[in-house]
Amino acid sequence: MGELPVGRAGDRLYAIVLAGGASTRFGSPKQLVRIGGRPLLHTVVTRAAEVAGNALIVVLGAGAGELAPLLKHSPGSVIVNRRWREGLASSIRAGVARLPPSCAGVLLVLADQAAVTSNDLKRLAGAWRRRPRCIVAALYAGTTGAPAIFPRSTFTELAALRGDGGARAILRRSADRVVRVPMPAAELDLDTPEDLLQLEPPQSDL
Repeated sequence: MGELPVGRAGDRLYAIVLAGGASTRFGSPKQLVRIGGRPLLHTVVTRAAEVAGNALIVVLGAGAGELAPLLKHSPGSVIVNRRWREGLASSIRAGVARLPPSCAGVLLVLADQAAVTSNDLKRLAGAWRRRPRCIVAALYAGTTGAPAIFPRSTFTELAALRGDGGARAILRRSADRVVRVPMPAAELDLDTPEDLLQLEPPQSDL
């Protein structure tokens, strides 16, 4: 991965793939699990790149030395969050700190949401471009959460997050300006090996 692109002034959508966790419950780095013949991390990054192109940041943490080689031919940039033990918020802060002035919104993607497709992410991006001042988030199992797009007006809040709750606190505080996009696939995150059994056979994103 190379340098972040300059982009057009003030209108770019960036994506941050959050892949810094230690996979404690899974028992091994879940980012390396092969789904459809490819490591999960590579698949998730590829899907995010279909939406954001080179405007992409991958945040690694635990196991960064093992995971980074998977991304040497991927677009965008890889950064290592040395504070990954704090939780998800530390990786969000690390990614947001690298966003350039040309970034108008950021798509947060969790590396363990294995069932979310590039089409799902494109639907989020389309909804955000229609209402770029709003937060656009996935709706699943009665919950609003990631993947989600946050406009520049929320970057200060993202940079102030702490702990392992991710950006849910911002979604709760800003409920009146959240656009919810139904996305049942986002309900599945790979916490344990048993969760792999819930994945359907790989299908094309087309």
